[in-house]
Amino acid sequence: MTNHTEEPLESEKKALNFIETIIEEDNLSGKHSGRVHTRFPPEPNGYLHIGHAKSICLNFGTAAKYGGKCNLRFDDTNPEKEETEYVDSIMEDVRWLGFQWDKEPYYASDYFQQLYDWAVLLIQKGLAYVDDQPQEEISRQRGTPTRPGIESPYRSRSVEENLDLFTRMKNGEFPNGSRVLRARIDMTSPNMHMRDPVMYRILHAEHHRTGDTWKIYPMYDYAHGQSDYFEGITHSLCTLEFEVHRPLYDWFLDQLIDTAYRPRQIEFARLNLSYTVMSKRKLLELVRSKIVNGWDDPRMPTIAGLRRRGYTPASIRAFADRIGVAKRDNVIDVGLLEFSIREDLNKTAPRVMAVVDPLKLVITNYPEGQIEEVELVNNPEEPESGSRTIPFGREIYIEREDFMVDPPAKFFRLGPGREVRLKGAYVVRCESFEADKNGVVQKVLCTYDPETKSGSGPKQPKVKGTLHWVEASTAVTAEVRLYDRLFMDEDPAGHKDQDALEFLNPDSLKVVSNCMAEPMLAHVQAGDKFQFQRIGYFCADPDTRPGKPVFNKTVGLKDAWAKMAQKDGQ
Repeated sequence: MTNHTEEPLESEKKALNFIETIIEEDNLSGKHSGRVHTRFPPEPNGYLHIGHAKSICLNFGTAAKYGGKCNLRFDDTNPEKEETEYVDSIMEDVRWLGFQWDKEPYYASDYFQQLYDWAVLLIQKGLAYVDDQPQEEISRQRGTPTRPGIESPYRSRSVEENLDLFTRMKNGEFPNGSRVLRARIDMTSPNMHMRDPVMYRILHAEHHRTGDTWKIYPMYDYAHGQSDYFEGITHSLCTLEFEVHRPLYDWFLDQLIDTAYRPRQIEFARLNLSYTVMSKRKLLELVRSKIVNGWDDPRMPTIAGLRRRGYTPASIRAFADRIGVAKRDNVIDVGLLEFSIREDLNKTAPRVMAVVDPLKLVITNYPEGQIEEVELVNNPEEPESGSRTIPFGREIYIEREDFMVDPPAKFFRLGPGREVRLKGAYVVRCESFEADKNGVVQKVLCTYDPETKSGSGPKQPKVKGTLHWVEASTAVTAEVRLYDRLFMDEDPAGHKDQDALEFLNPDSLKVVSNCMAEPMLAHVQAGDKFQFQRIGYFCADPDTRPGKPVFNKTVGLKDAWAKMAQKDGQ
């Protein structure tokens, strides 16, 4: 395991991934005249997730490294599942990650007429035909990887009949599912994707850009390579499941173009993240069944969800860089993603005082009605961030878990007869406590030594525990949403006999409505990020209103991933 807490060696910085090696070989040979042009081609049928973020960083980052261009192209060939909302969210996500596409966004629908014309050309060359069989029969006739397929009875139709039927398909004369256009390749090919694949299907549906102009829509395998060609793409970077589609990608180009230039498809391993599902279908099910509160629910692996939870563009780009580009599928520990945001926020997030589960503490020998100011550093990792003052008084709140009636020996927080330091303030000693009839502690009574003020008092006794706190009379009541992993299983989608939803974590969200926070947090804006001292990193939610802050827990302070790396001796 690599220890990513250390700066990489100079040799590691210069190492090329296998895609960059291909590009540099192309550039040395003069292919494409040294031009590098990539594209990111999402289907607008849902919100992008962290796996798409990896692809965005790869496509845009590779183009930027070689002074090239990267297109944003929407694969909008299935109007039944696509919405303008998804188009808008995808553009927002790409921009938020820090990238800008070349020119205006492109759409596969930009090429519907050209794709249709080229399909006609394939029919004229005897390389495509209209099949009247239902999809179930076509699938059955494809055979298996070890058994050749069966040719369609319509495979020998004349060019004239195919042209007539295809034109009528386009004109909307036939119902959905009644006919398809198939490429005429090889029903005995060991590659199932080469066994006369479907190029067009009939679909009477309103398209978000073309309306009801088209009654037939191209399949991805047909539209993909030709769209790359129309845009001058040099390196078409796809996830590994498209490796077996590459011969078909090349076959269509071979039949349709005669230029020296053609795009090249290169496959890389998609991102698989532990304790996470990446299937758009499954994510859509989570949204529609209201298991989560929309696509931007902070428990979702969507970019929108990560943004709302408090993740930063820099942290996601750093994560993508750390996992690198592989040729084989593997599962990345979600702890590495959490490490990346923790590392980023540690450098930039101000430290503040907030008590999530408040317990009243009264300093009995502190003057009643007196409020003083104590000074605290905003971020010790960022000296230029300066300091601030917060109020301190007779009554404060501490975390309930920081007090025990009968603490064990290694409990270094507060208990009867024990002393702790209140961060930035004084050392206090617990003299007694008050509990209700059920034995639940309601108040802790302490004394303090005025000469122990942190940083200024002449008397600085050694104590093993330091607690965060909030002054009671000036505290702001905040709502805090404590998020945990949505799934309890490391690989929720990897069980053949069980649905991923069977592994949902019932405690993935806990809402605390009475968190007590220091006064400055009454004025936060949505998206503001902080470290709650001793608790974790939090981000102000869009539900925040003046005087009524709402915080999402981004990640805890504990860095299990880095500790694991150190344990491995890296």
